[in-house]
Amino acid sequence: MSDCRRLVLEEFERFMPREQRARSQLYDLIYDYPLREAKALRPALCIAVCRALGAHLGTVLPSAAVLELYHNAFLVHDDVEDGSERRRSGPTLHRLHGVPIAVNVGDAMLALALEPLLENTRILTLGKALGILECIARMARESAEGQALELEMIRNRTWTLTDQEYFRLVHKKTSHYSFIAPARIGAIAGNASASQLAALTRFGTWMGVAFQIQDDLLNLAGKEARVGKEIDGDLWEGKHTLILAHALRNASEAERQEAGAILGKARPTEQHRGGDADAVIAGLRQAGRISHTLAAELREALGVPDESTRLKTARDVAFLKGLIVHYGSLEYARDTAARWARRARRSLEAMNWLRASTHRDFLFHLTDFVVARDN
Repeated sequence: MSDCRRLVLEEFERFMPREQRARSQLYDLIYDYPLREAKALRPALCIAVCRALGAHLGTVLPSAAVLELYHNAFLVHDDVEDGSERRRSGPTLHRLHGVPIAVNVGDAMLALALEPLLENTRILTLGKALGILECIARMARESAEGQALELEMIRNRTWTLTDQEYFRLVHKKTSHYSFIAPARIGAIAGNASASQLAALTRFGTWMGVAFQIQDDLLNLAGKEARVGKEIDGDLWEGKHTLILAHALRNASEAERQEAGAILGKARPTEQHRGGDADAVIAGLRQAGRISHTLAAELREALGVPDESTRLKTARDVAFLKGLIVHYGSLEYARDTAARWARRARRSLEAMNWLRASTHRDFLFHLTDFVVARDN
């Protein structure tokens, strides 16, 4: 993955517009997330599949770079949507530069991804180039639909999911852009048959579920120095995870009601912590400048609800985490992730048409890595 990350960054240099880059900060910001410590999992998977089918690196490298651009664009946009505070061991882009600039950087990454896809018409056959473009289009659509599905669940305060509902969400949000599309693009560039593409699609589906469950586990049980993002961020943001779904299914009715009320609250932001009317009123009250009764009257007169009733607190998050620990939801998620990873490995073992090589070995190691990784 480290080798592939280096290749992809070099490929970025090749198709970044040099003249514009010298004049605009935009291109420095485009490099912000890619230059932070990262795995480059998606381009590595794409390249490994292509090479294991016997094709040359040059046939797939532009498409692999596109996958990494899309991934980083999705991260920038997701961080804005979720109000995330940290990404890859540093502040999120919108925390550093504001939401408008962050959104534009994500949009610019998606725009830059078009040129390498057009270049495929020159380095591959037209049929392969169109096949890769179709795959990218499907990946982008599925990812947007997955994000919409989760945002709709949050809006409707739907917190208790079955495993199948969670797997459907992950299939759209994670499996397509993290595993299915990279594997299929590598296979198309490697001249795979229809049956081989179908086999790799199944492999990518199962890998995506295992990967996302491990991601959920790391968010709650990992160490921030290793994970590179905010610990317990999923609980602060109200993310739908297999872990939380399992805990809520096993909780008592009273616990479910309290958890639902907590999850329906927004997470505090910098604005909430220091700049709006409620924060000013709370500060005056804490300093003894106004009485509790006057504070309540001011909120009512200004139409400002008390932040404590609509924003999550550390105590709220601790309550959710307590449910997860009490009902053994972390262990349940680990077992489920391992089961999906084994399923993916068995499907890979049946692909005797992949050439014995470092690239094939990497794919096998990946089935262990998705559930053993610590970042």
